[in-house]
Amino acid sequence: MRQSNRPIAVDLFCGAGGLSLGFEEAGFAIAAAIDQDPIHVQTHQRNFPACQTFTCDVADLCGDEICEEAGILSEEIDVVIGGPPCQGFSMIGKRQKDDPRNLLLYEFARIVEELQPKYWVMENVEGLMMGTTRPMMFSFLRRLKRAGYAIVEPVQALDAKDYGVPQRRKRVFILGYKPSLPAPLYPRPGTDAHANNGIFCPTVWDAISDLHVLDDCDELLREDTYRGELGFGSEYSKTLRGEIDDPHDHSLKRGSIGKVLTGCRRSLHTKETVGRFRKTTPGSYEPISRFYRLTRDGMSNVLRAGTGRLYGAFTAPRPIHPVSPRCITVREAARLHSFPDWFSFDSTIWHGFRQVGNSVPPFLARAVGASVKKAIDDNASSSELNRLGEKFNGA
Repeated sequence: MRQSNRPIAVDLFCGAGGLSLGFEEAGFAIAAAIDQDPIHVQTHQRNFPACQTFTCDVADLCGDEICEEAGILSEEIDVVIGGPPCQGFSMIGKRQKDDPRNLLLYEFARIVEELQPKYWVMENVEGLMMGTTRPMMFSFLRRLKRAGYAIVEPVQALDAKDYGVPQRRKRVFILGYKPSLPAPLYPRPGTDAHANNGIFCPTVWDAISDLHVLDDCDELLREDTYRGELGFGSEYSKTLRGEIDDPHDHSLKRGSIGKVLTGCRRSLHTKETVGRFRKTTPGSYEPISRFYRLTRDGMSNVLRAGTGRLYGAFTAPRPIHPVSPRCITVREAARLHSFPDWFSFDSTIWHGFRQVGNSVPPFLARAVGASVKKAIDDNASSSELNRLGEKFNGA
């Protein structure tokens, strides 16, 4: 059901909700979201209670079912968004053109054809544009062009660090639109970015320095939730804490978290591991685990997700804290991803990191969403001017 007069978005392959959150912050109402992982869906439901969620394979849904269950049968959908699972396209390891998950690209195209939104945005890894998987991207684009959509070309990869996220993370975004409507533009670097004392992008320490208090709480070796005061924060961290107003954030307000912060459980390391982490120089990889140690004044490396149980349940390497000899917590990873502190993840470390690593950083998603929202607003303004012109000419 429509939330006030916001344009409607449907999120395919929603995961925990990074893309959903970014588009909500840009001014959209997330009416429906689909994912086959029940852990992800549970998290999405908790953070987006007004959204209709589906726990199923997108291949098992049709457009009419989505609209009926979400209560938007009489509404025109403004944008379909989504990031089909990307493991078969990933540049980490070997790209596999025959990975069955690659076919979900075509399920995205099918749902777009059935829903006929004004716009659509598909997000994926850079590997989609390279090597043996590149023909699949062109096939995907041809299908949607045949369905009556224009594509913003050339297709571009955007780096999260250029949009206020303290992490180097490149993702491909493909923007489609009906030719009768204004074309959205790729956001310029710096669009919607959060400035920090004149510095273009916040650093790792800007993001997590106030969470250093977590090291003093031994109960966080057993519990997920921290209760108490945080340390002094930067402008970036205070924004994510909800203490500084963000003029670019148009999301629905969830209320204050007070002195309760989730995602703070620390990993219990052996003395040997702690010793190895302590000896690892920030900005380098620990030689046995191959975990990267963050630097205070730099960007985070890519936060990776690992794999679900259907694909081996492999744990992704987690960064080592720049000051403490431990891996970062889920909340620290969320800060490095630009998630606000009210956003809660699964309470287990493994699922929590998987959810952060699988997500589009909200600030990056918001920059893309703001470009689509501007195109929608420009079309509405043009239509209103035309209506007034026709009324004036007929007078």
